[in-house]
Amino acid sequence: MEDKYLTVTALTKYIKRKLSSDPHLKNIWLKGEISNFKHHSRGHMYLTVKDDRARIQAVMFAGNNRRLKFRPENGMNVLIRGEIGVFEQFGQYQLYVQQMEPDGIGSLYLAFEQLKEKLHKQGYFNEEHKKTLPKFPKNIGVITSPTGAAVRDIITTIRRRYPIVQTTIIPVLVQGENAPGSIVDAIKRANEETDCDLLIVGRGGGSIEELWGFNEEIVANAIFHSCTPVISAVGHETDITISDFVADVRAPTPTGAAEIAVPSQLELADKINSMRRSLTRVLTDQITASKQNLNRIKQSYAFRYPEQLIAQKEQELDKYVERLGKAYQHEWKRKYESLSHMNSRLLALHPRQQIERTEKELKQLNKQINNVMSSQLEQHSDRLQQALEKLSLLNPLETMKRGYAITYSSSGDLIKSVKIVSEAEQISVKLADGTIDCHVLDTKEENNGRGE
Repeated sequence: MEDKYLTVTALTKYIKRKLSSDPHLKNIWLKGEISNFKHHSRGHMYLTVKDDRARIQAVMFAGNNRRLKFRPENGMNVLIRGEIGVFEQFGQYQLYVQQMEPDGIGSLYLAFEQLKEKLHKQGYFNEEHKKTLPKFPKNIGVITSPTGAAVRDIITTIRRRYPIVQTTIIPVLVQGENAPGSIVDAIKRANEETDCDLLIVGRGGGSIEELWGFNEEIVANAIFHSCTPVISAVGHETDITISDFVADVRAPTPTGAAEIAVPSQLELADKINSMRRSLTRVLTDQITASKQNLNRIKQSYAFRYPEQLIAQKEQELDKYVERLGKAYQHEWKRKYESLSHMNSRLLALHPRQQIERTEKELKQLNKQINNVMSSQLEQHSDRLQQALEKLSLLNPLETMKRGYAITYSSSGDLIKSVKIVSEAEQISVKLADGTIDCHVLDTKEENNGRGE
């Protein structure tokens, strides 16, 4: 019974073999819209191809997608060639893409627009990065095919217009897969190994595929980083390449590039002749004006009557000398008066005068201080005397001189009452002029008018 059941792996392998053996699924041409696009770090592209009713998972491996001329994006309509297979791990069928083209627009044109937008955002086309072409170049490097019509047109035009300039032909491939690398190497070699002060990079006309070498990013980078100014001369006037946008100057044709690169000897000769005529006219006018000025000088009073002029100037000199003397005397008097005034002020402010005034003020202050101190001393002496008189009135010794005495017990305590004295006790009586030692014979308490 168990032999009737298949494993999932066996079923998946069977379905994969069936699909792989179907010749109609080996070469599928499919049209749809991209969604869920993901470019893996390993180079593979994963996406979903859909229309308005269905969708299919798809993968384009790195070996196939590196030949794409455009960058797939979500929402882009594409034409796809591939085959149907089964991804066994998830048991799902999917489309393995081998070729992909934009639907409704050429892949080269799309790649051109994408690179143009990218370089524009990076500032490759900005005017501040454009280098100025030399007005009179000494050596022009021509980077193009050595056998094409473009190089002959460039050389012929340069020799006709400006034959004294040196022309260096740097041969390169101008179409095919190896063309971009050849152009880049030539630009680098021209910057490092030659004395070229101007480069013309280009070729004759052709299809977009034939001109594609000048639309590669590596060529744009080489032109942008060139230290030598670059003129782009690719194809005809209607042909536009990425090199045209990056170059310092874009020429419509190779012949036009040669005309831009060098001046015309005929135009230079005309300009020199015009400048010679202008210079001659200016010099003639200056000579005429100088002659007229010289004639005016000859007819002047100084040349006709020099002695009278000298006499006149001597009189004027005498007047100036006289005015100078008066001015000197006036200025000397003014300065003398100013000096005298300053001397008077200086004497008034002399230190000796200051010292004398200060000594007088010091004597006056000492006198005032002595008067104040004498007055204060007299007042304090009077106050002291009054205080001594008051103290004398309160002095017990003064009271004792009038016959009073102070009695002390044998222990030295002051006796204020007969109650603290007993018979036969020895006491001391303090008088104004000495002390009397006594024995108590008897005590008698008296009321002295106080109530009981």
